[in-house]
Amino acid sequence: MEHLIYLLFILALSVFLGFALISRVPPLLHTPLMSEANAISGITLIGALVAAGSEINSTLTIVLGVFSVGLASFNVVGGYLLTEKMLKMFKKKGQ
Repeated sequence: MEHLIYLLFILALSVFLGFALISRVPPLLHTPLMSEANAISGITLIGALVAAGSEINSTLTIVLGVFSVGLASFNVVGGYLLTEKMLKMFKKKGQ
């Protein structure tokens, strides 16, 4: 039970910190920040794959791992598509 409370505290702290940081980012830095977020989501995807294929075989672990793989994949693909769209806005029309 202590382990779960510790993990929930870390989750709540990371959500608060992430929101505080992202809300203060100027629009000019959005594209480089998205690239970094995509890299972090790639690492999250690897961790989710490890959790989904864990040898523990707990139903909760497998379900959460598969759910995490889906969300991280969606985040990576969506982030790259959005970054590509934003980068096209900065290219000249003849290129």
